[in-house]
Amino acid sequence: MRPGTASRSAGGASSRAAGEERALTSVAAGDRYEEPKDLPRLWHVTLSVSGQEAPLKEVRRALEQLAHDHPFLLTSRYAVDHAEIRYWEEARDLHDAAAVALRLWGEHRQSAGLPPWEIVGLEVIDRETYHQRIAEGYGPPPASPVGVHPY
Repeated sequence: MRPGTASRSAGGASSRAAGEERALTSVAAGDRYEEPKDLPRLWHVTLSVSGQEAPLKEVRRALEQLAHDHPFLLTSRYAVDHAEIRYWEEARDLHDAAAVALRLWGEHRQSAGLPPWEIVGLEVIDRETYHQRIAEGYGPPPASPVGVHPY
């Protein structure tokens, strides 16, 4: 008997008879592989917050801590009574990316020492739209330099 051709017991992986060849399967010509539709994508998020005035040094320190806690943070601009945070979020769809963005400020308020401001604006766009806007000269310029900066 040749190795690998013998029938295996009920616990084995093969049900072929001794000497029987295994049939090969293939993909028909013209069939194309398609990515699953629920894979995560990159979303560009701009979160705007505002509220009562806070000391500028405290706002800067808090935003720097937020950037440390949230590694995808690209850039923040701030003043004594408002701030804008821009970053990339990986999520399955816009709804998931927006939900994460809407929780960001509140969930990090205590740990980062953020001012008790409210979210007053949110924009979530996919990567292709972001790059299209930049190429056409619309929208904010790419986040450069990265970091926390005053207005």
